[in-house]
Amino acid sequence: MGKKGKKEKKVKGAEKTAAKMEKKVSKRSKKDEEDLEALIAEFQSLDAKKTQVIETACSPPSPRLNASLTPHPEKDELILFGGEYFNGQKTFLYNELYIYNIKKNSWCKVDIPNPPPRRCAHQAIAVPQAQGQLWVFGGEFASPDGEQFYHYKDLWVLHLNTKSWEQIKSPGGPSGRSGHRMVYTKRQLIVFGGFHESARDYIYYNDVYIFNLDSFTWAKISPSGTSPSPRSGCQLTTTQDGSIVVYGGYSKQRVKKDVDKGTVHTDMFLLKMEAADKWAWSRMNPSGVKPTPRTGFSMAVGPNNRSVLFGGVYDEEEEETIEGDFFNDLYFYDQGKNRWFTAQIKGHKLDRKKRRRGDKNVDVPTAGVESPAEPIEVIKEIVAEDGTVMTIKQVISDQATTATAEENSEEEDEDKEEAAGSQVEPCPRSSSMTAIKQGVLYVYGGMFEVGDRQFTLNDLYSLDLHKMEEWKVLVEMDPKTQEWLDESDDDDEEEQGAEGVEEEEEEDDDVDEEEESEEDNNDSSEYIDFLR
Repeated sequence: MGKKGKKEKKVKGAEKTAAKMEKKVSKRSKKDEEDLEALIAEFQSLDAKKTQVIETACSPPSPRLNASLTPHPEKDELILFGGEYFNGQKTFLYNELYIYNIKKNSWCKVDIPNPPPRRCAHQAIAVPQAQGQLWVFGGEFASPDGEQFYHYKDLWVLHLNTKSWEQIKSPGGPSGRSGHRMVYTKRQLIVFGGFHESARDYIYYNDVYIFNLDSFTWAKISPSGTSPSPRSGCQLTTTQDGSIVVYGGYSKQRVKKDVDKGTVHTDMFLLKMEAADKWAWSRMNPSGVKPTPRTGFSMAVGPNNRSVLFGGVYDEEEEETIEGDFFNDLYFYDQGKNRWFTAQIKGHKLDRKKRRRGDKNVDVPTAGVESPAEPIEVIKEIVAEDGTVMTIKQVISDQATTATAEENSEEEDEDKEEAAGSQVEPCPRSSSMTAIKQGVLYVYGGMFEVGDRQFTLNDLYSLDLHKMEEWKVLVEMDPKTQEWLDESDDDDEEEQGAEGVEEEEEEDDDVDEEEESEEDNNDSSEYIDFLR
């Protein structure tokens, strides 16, 4: 009894600490959010001018990340909503809605009156009821300079048959957040985790909320068992029996004043309903070849109850710099066997026959075969249109390396060209959007970094998960979209001149604040003009 009471006391203490932190974050971020609410209101006034639904055939959407790409529940379409773009100086947020027609390989922009405000890092789920609905919850809005954040706690539904947005106002839902995850099971939306950040503080969550799609009501649940630690950017997938699998994620905590320590999570948990309104957490210990540590990966449930994990980044944090290793590899998680394994691209049958002709003893890798060896790091270089050399680190399995080496050492001329042509693949990236429709995986956009420069993508790839033969390029990356604006020379000179004269500048703080306010207003106007 003594140990149990001590444990319960410790849990209650942790809950009180979390509650105090949330209150502190909420108080400090209130002013920041009030400033951003004014900017959001300006955008909404522009959106309010839309009075009818307009569908326009268009080129692929502009580069973005942290948008949502969702399979239409009734049609061969993918639905892209929201997202963000950073050009080196300003952050842009979107609330555009695009429809990708899979059969025609074409895009259509759909303007609908009264859409949700611009956002990124939200969650979107499509459900089949009422002839198809797209549910959107949460996300964030950032100021143009990327220094202030507004976290949404609103819930929206897009009625796909009538193409109309509706905000659902129901009390008792999650607090404002982004980086959370949401899944659909048994006519319910399940929301887990996420974070809330202001210019000064942050908090990560591990709470669980359920929205009932029949009663339109929120409920916070308190599952028994050991729960995952607070985190954002994890992935949630559903199992056949309606349980929820949680994998990975990221969180950070303050170790001392102005010093934060980030944690990349690689653990797995199962959230299962044991009885009516009673849920339980349990830790999972999968076997097989597990993904290397990473964040910013994407995950979806594919054929044969296998979850598919793509890409991501692993940041090596040092005192003043962060260097990231980006990935474009694939992993499968078999829900029935509780087992991870690397996914290998087999190539066309013709190519496989050529490899066999070169060496009858060569084992040809097949989809779903584990790599027995440790991953190998391969370094690639890509030259952008402006001459920038992008060095990309890619981690691939020894099996894939062997297959590539055998292929390159085969027959000359035409055979080599055909083999090389079949090796198209998405470049390594994080924060891409993935969706699976009829057994085909689609990967859209995302980003990678080279030094201080960020490359935001708008390319689109597909991979048939049944055949696992090749990646197909549906939309190529357009080098002309890779805009990057460095800080101006004037800004550099100002920064150099400011060194060592902080005390003198304190007298001019009030004047500086007025000038900054004017600059912010100008920035906001330019920002709005850009997005019109």
